Amino acid sequence: MPTIIGIAADHAGFELKEKIKIYLSAKGFEVKDFGTHNLDSMDYPDVVHPLCNAIGNGDFEQGILICGSAQGVAMTANKHSFIRAAICWMPDVAIVTRQHNNANVICLPARFITEDVAKQCVDTFFNTAFEGGRHQNRINKIAAC
Repeated sequence: MPTIIGIAADHAGFELKEKIKIYLSAKGFEVKDFGTHNLDSMDYPDVVHPLCNAIGNGDFEQGILICGSAQGVAMTANKHSFIRAAICWMPDVAIVTRQHNNANVICLPARFITEDVAKQCVDTFFNTAFEGGRHQNRINKIAAC
């Protein structure tokens, strides 16, 4: 489990982001918040790119992105060649995306999951190891030519 976790959300994910930050901080994690910092409408790429760049720079290894559907933040994050962002709406999805895809960013759909399910997904994501083996070969083929 990482010790530092980056987190970012747009306005639709702001409230869930704040709850997840408190939850992780209470568990002893250092949480780097990339925004947004209120409910005002904003463009999610403005917080997604800085979080992903911080992962690329080695500031931390994994992150959490939140928006209404999780689609926008996932699409934006996956433009970075070193990011494998996965939308998770239930713990079982979080398990597989870590075991098989070695995802390093979990994307949560704030409008479609409860706070409790979000916390379960986050716990599962950060406590599940990549299996490697045959899955590594597939990951090696993800990058676009």
